[in-house]
Formats: sequence, C-alpha cells, structure tokens
Amino acid sequence: MAFRRTAWASVSATVIPPPFFFPMNYLPDPGRYSHAAYRRCGRSGLLLPPVSLGLWHNFGAADDFENARRLIHGAFDAGITYFDLANNYGPPPGSAEECFGRIFMQDLSRFRDELVIATKAGHLMWPGPYGDWGSRKHMLASLDQSLSRMKALYAGISKFPAEQARQMCSMLGEAGVPCLVHQIRYNMFNREPEKSVFQAVRETGTGCAAFSPLAQGMLTDRYLEGIPEDSRAAGSSGFLTKERVFQHGDKIRRLASLARSRGQSLAQMALAWVLKDPVVTTALIGASRPSQIRDCLKALDSAPFTPEELSLI
Repeated sequence: MAFRRTAWASVSATVIPPPFFFPMNYLPDPGRYSHAAYRRCGRSGLLLPPVSLGLWHNFGAADDFENARRLIHGAFDAGITYFDLANNYGPPPGSAEECFGRIFMQDLSRFRDELVIATKAGHLMWPGPYGDWGSRKHMLASLDQSLSRMKALYAGISKFPAEQARQMCSMLGEAGVPCLVHQIRYNMFNREPEKSVFQAVRETGTGCAAFSPLAQGMLTDRYLEGIPEDSRAAGSSGFLTKERVFQHGDKIRRLASLARSRGQSLAQMALAWVLKDPVVTTALIGASRPSQIRDCLKALDSAPFTPEELSLI
C-alpha cells in the first residue's frame, strides 16, 4: 500500500504561467452559503462542506480548460469551498495543480480566504528511484514541488490503516502539527473503514474525507443499461474496468431501484449513505459537467434512511 501525506493549502500565485494578469469577470452566487450545513472537521475549528470537489479527472493538460473553469465556478456557486488535488493529478503529473492555480488566479484570488485546497504527496511523479514509493527524499521533494504552487496551512493523511493512522497522528502531534483530516476510500461497495479506521478517526479527533463515494461512477445511473462507449469503464485508464461494472451490475440495478423508491437518483442515495455517519466530514465527488455537481448536492435534502432501507443496502 502506498502511503501519502496530505497538505491542505491556499493556492499561491507563484506557479501561474504567463500571462500574469487575468481579467476577473467571475462573480460567485451571493447565496452560495445558504445551500448546506457545514460540518466540523474532527475536533478542529475548521468547517467543511458536506460535499466537496475532487480534481482527479478532467483537470489535466489535455482536458478542456474552459470546462474545468465551469466546474470550479459551479462548485463554488453551490457553496463548495473545499477542492481536493494531488501532486500527480493530471495527466501529466502536476498539471491539475497548475490548472487549478490558473483558475484561482483568474477567478478566485479575491475569495482566497473562503477556500480550502488540499493536495497530496506520495504517488508516482517522475522516473527513477526517488519519484515514487514514499521515502523521505521523495516525500520532501514532492511536497516542495506542490508547495511551490501552494502554501500549507494544515497537515493530514490519506489511506492509512487504523493503527498506522494513530501512529501518524501521534507523531504529527508531537511535532506540533496536529493532523487535521484522514482521507479514505468509502462507499457502498467498499465498507472497509467501518471495521477499524472510523474508530481511529474518532479517537484521534481528525476529520474524515471520504473519496470515491460513487465508486468511480458505478453508484450512478451511468451503467444501469450497460457500458456506454464514452464512459470511464469503456476507456483504457484501468481505474474502472468493464469487468468490475459487470461484477457489480445486479447490485447497481437493485440499489437504483431502492433509490427511485426514495425519490432519488442512485448517486444522491449513495452520497446520502456515505454522509449518514457524522464521522464523515465531507464526501469528495468528481464531475465532468456542472450539472453533475448540482445533481449530487440534492443528496443533502435526503430523508433519513429507515432501518429496512439500511438493511437492504
């Protein structure tokens, strides 16, 4: 398992490529903070939105910059203040940070104090023995590269098992840098954190950011009728395969039927399920269109789950 450290930061202007001046024509929705109740991140004083935006896909060098810009605008207009990156998001590695930095300087620098930006170190970044694995040399170099684009305000961890999470929180506390958040994979198809990691989160007082709450799109209406040609599973990325979708096909259809009985889309029900436990501070979603963000946020209006529904899920 590759372990990662997470730096939470506000974006700096230092890596924005020319031109250095951008006209600021974007005006966010003045009612953006009326959409959702923000959640306290563990025992800290920081409040985060219940749904946040991850920039793993659709923010690389080959992606449509104006679409990326619309996604950020749509999220911020809806009250999303937390944006999640990693040093290797792209492709190529680092390009998602650069894309967000450009959008920040062009549209959001006036609202810097209203944003929480996360990035992570520990993944493959460059060839050779120091571009991966998590050695001290790799971690410090990788963080330095990200911090040339961002200024760290908090520290956190990602994907650590329970006991190692406790050790990391203890070490960070001894160093005078309390661990703010633990980022974990959690969804209806991956409930591993319920066995021990959630307990460690409660004990250490960290917040919890749940990534992949929609199981890379499987917990949406996208695959109810098969695998569309333009879907992620039909592509060659390897992160989601046709075999995985077929393996979960019957479960997906039954869950979608339950969601319809609740008056929701499958994605809305899946997000509501992830957020039902207060230990989860925020659910990190990905999106390729602003309409997907708006649809996901309707999960916050969900009725509570009945014991029977939870049993079926």
